[in-house]
Amino acid sequence: MATVPLIANLQAFEAVARRRSFALAAAELRLTASAISHQVARLESQLGVRLFERSAHGVRLSAAGEQYLGRVGGALSAITSASDDLRQGVSNSLYVHATPSFASLWLLPRLSAFAQAYPDITLNLSAAHTHSDFALGQADIDIRYGAPQWPDLVVEPLFEERIAPLASPAFIRAHRLKRTEQLLDVPLIQSKVSVVQWSDWFRACTNQRSPERLPLRFDRAMMSLDAAGLGLGVALESCTIANRHLAEGKLRPVFSLDKSVQVKAHFAVYPARHAKRAPLEAFLSWLHGEAANSALNPHPTSAAGT
Repeated sequence: MATVPLIANLQAFEAVARRRSFALAAAELRLTASAISHQVARLESQLGVRLFERSAHGVRLSAAGEQYLGRVGGALSAITSASDDLRQGVSNSLYVHATPSFASLWLLPRLSAFAQAYPDITLNLSAAHTHSDFALGQADIDIRYGAPQWPDLVVEPLFEERIAPLASPAFIRAHRLKRTEQLLDVPLIQSKVSVVQWSDWFRACTNQRSPERLPLRFDRAMMSLDAAGLGLGVALESCTIANRHLAEGKLRPVFSLDKSVQVKAHFAVYPARHAKRAPLEAFLSWLHGEAANSALNPHPTSAAGT
């Protein structure tokens, strides 16, 4: 059986990787920088790889270190969370992982309703574009975005959403946007992680080709929506995820919603062995109820229709 590295050595590695400094990691763990250095050196010796690149300018992860951190970082977090729960007597805990924009724009505003309905469940929420590693115990359930290609996991779609051009009312008025071909003459905002890109929308909803150059690109839907709300251009985003922006009048669909692409792109994903956990059953029931209500809410009318 392979020897598992000492937890202390792993903690030293994770702290240096996160802080990018042996001195700061030492202060965090209440050790000397020399002790941290020795722990990392012992870990590197045991693994047979160099985890950090050291230079006069500081320390950075090697390629092997980046890969290793992605695996052990989540495991250490899971161990810490489980230990904290045990110390604090928390027996009904749920760990939810989600994509950042879904967590901030859709899930977070609804969590007070979950807390009121299930006051005995302690909910822990984390967010990242990378998926949770269930084998490492990082989460009970993952809300994932994209094509559902996750074998050996239970995959439940949450809702069907419309992807449509969205812009601020002031931007729509200033550019007198009424026809799809007018989008060729205004700044278009690209959300690089979206399952529907501008080229897909132009192909599905117009007779024009998408512009080759898009002046603004973001890797978060929330940034794309905020940029559009500030009048920087037209975003191509989910009306469901943008519901708060739409409800507050910061954004409006540029055209009627027949000029949109419908997709199922958000999924609740979890291992079958988690299915009978009471906190997860409660969360799934609540989540699907909220998703159904979200789908029933009418979207604001388009500017072109006013």
